[in-house]
Amino acid sequence: MQVKELVSYLNQLAPFTYQESYDNSGLLVGNPSDEVKGVIVALDCLETIIDEAILHGANVVLTHHPIVFKGLKRITGANYVERTVLKAIKNDINLVAIHTNLDNVHFGVNHIISEKLGLTDLKILSPKAATSFKLSVFVPQTHADLLRESLAKAGAGHLGAYSWCSFSSKGEGRFKPDEDADPFIGKAGELEVVKEIKVEVIVAEHAVSAVLHAMKATHPYEEIAYDLIAMTNSNEYIGSGMIGTLEHGMEAMEFLNFVKRTFHCGAIRYTNPTKSTVKRIAVCGGAGSFLLKDAIRAKADVFITGDFKYHEFFDAEDHLMIADIGHFESEQYTSEWLVAQLKKKFTNFAVRLTNVNTNPINYL
Repeated sequence: MQVKELVSYLNQLAPFTYQESYDNSGLLVGNPSDEVKGVIVALDCLETIIDEAILHGANVVLTHHPIVFKGLKRITGANYVERTVLKAIKNDINLVAIHTNLDNVHFGVNHIISEKLGLTDLKILSPKAATSFKLSVFVPQTHADLLRESLAKAGAGHLGAYSWCSFSSKGEGRFKPDEDADPFIGKAGELEVVKEIKVEVIVAEHAVSAVLHAMKATHPYEEIAYDLIAMTNSNEYIGSGMIGTLEHGMEAMEFLNFVKRTFHCGAIRYTNPTKSTVKRIAVCGGAGSFLLKDAIRAKADVFITGDFKYHEFFDAEDHLMIADIGHFESEQYTSEWLVAQLKKKFTNFAVRLTNVNTNPINYL
């Protein structure tokens, strides 16, 4: 199996089109045509991770955080980023990152955190808008079923937990082929009236190319009449953060201790509890202070994330309790989840969870 096939599968798990504009997910270093010999999965890509890959004969390192985040103007080994990239290149090791795209999908980073906490009724905390298109295509009734099936197999018609969703309406199509036309129905120079069906489907941004290709391959007409319209609707399955509910409310400090044990925190920085018993919990893996207002708006009792700055703690305004558990701590289980997904999908190469603790922060 080639590296590009592995990257394609990751794109199915968390489409790269959902990464933030500042991000750099995907294949960062390497050759898409290389055969995959083994994969090391980690949260961060460091020299020690490359050494681990060399030790186990793996030629792919898959991490959540991209080692190449900002542009590199030179690679001279002047810092840990350059040294890591140099070592990967010298040893033919491919570096792949799956970062904010995995943060932004429903079953990604924040779902993993929520499951560890035992939360139910999970919803995206800040859904993204304009992630989908509506495709409307006119097809003769004789080919409507074939077209609907082709569009669905290409990825159209997904609405949350439902697939193969479409809407159809009947009507008449009118056209007059020119002398140079080669019509499927009708004759050149003559007005033709055909019983047609308008098929409408929702298409996620990442699936547009495949769906249009399927439409053109299946549709019988020489010239296809269709509309592809960008939608501004919020997508409740794509976005930042997550909010859910504890099955049974917990005393605030008891809950914090539970979180500390679950995520092996060296320390938790937190604001004063606003309720004696907490039940509604918001989470965001990594640095999540930008979602504080969303957590307050969603009436969360606690907001769990990392990387809060001193003055940002004041912004809680006694609406909820902020619990900063640390960046690494909040995202550490992402690697285990990725290993499980890859092992379930692929059996022709070894997938290993790193033995290296890449957390740069120590607690005394």
